[in-house]
Amino acid sequence: MLKILGMHVFLVATSFAPFMCAHADNAETANKSNNPLNLAPGMNLQDYYTPKYYDSNIHTNDLLVRGTLPIAPNDFIGVPQLLRATAPISTRPDPNGGYSTGEGDLNLFDIFLLKTEGVQLGIGPQITAPFADQDELGTGKWQAGFAAVAIDSSPRGLLGALVQYQSSFAGDHDRPHVETATVQPLVIHNLEHGWYLRSTGIWTYDLKNDTHYIPLGLGGGKVWKDGPNILNAFIEPQWTVDHKGDGLPKFTLFAGLNVTFGK
Repeated sequence: MLKILGMHVFLVATSFAPFMCAHADNAETANKSNNPLNLAPGMNLQDYYTPKYYDSNIHTNDLLVRGTLPIAPNDFIGVPQLLRATAPISTRPDPNGGYSTGEGDLNLFDIFLLKTEGVQLGIGPQITAPFADQDELGTGKWQAGFAAVAIDSSPRGLLGALVQYQSSFAGDHDRPHVETATVQPLVIHNLEHGWYLRSTGIWTYDLKNDTHYIPLGLGGGKVWKDGPNILNAFIEPQWTVDHKGDGLPKFTLFAGLNVTFGK
């Protein structure tokens, strides 16, 4: 009787093994694509469209063109690094009552991966250069600060946060000083066949003017392999659940396509 029961359990387990392996592979692929500390080169197109603001009838859009490049440990720096550059193409109201579209300020940061096992931890400097085509598309200020990332990865998904702080130190003397901090919780829940749920709203604090807004996102996406590369398409509506100040985003539609190369 025990032999028959044992054989039955074995047959059931082996019949589900391909499905379990496929699910594990999909989860691993999704985690690699969604993890900001994944040591692989990548290129992302991410778009934030905000059709609703508090106390205003304006709309804005930011298309982020982002590249990531890993650097292996070397004799000078004994931990791996991730260089990330973000060049926005923004649409903002102009002084004449219309809208301007063009290049925004360029952001660069260099993350040093201090811990790669268990909960991953990275921290490093960042700088924002005033490369905007028009005044309304940027701050007109050079800014510097730091970025820190913590990520817990499991077959269920990812849980973590990206924290950034920067303050202006040079630039157009006629433009106001800038000091900001952002907190981006990262919650990814893997589903079957490469699908996943996500929430990644960026909490933004204007420390100079004592204002803030906190969005809550709920969306989904799908990852798939294209040869050695991973593609990741997603959409995530975000609603502001708390704010202080006027003219802040009320609702934002966030969507994107991420490509991870060679992993």
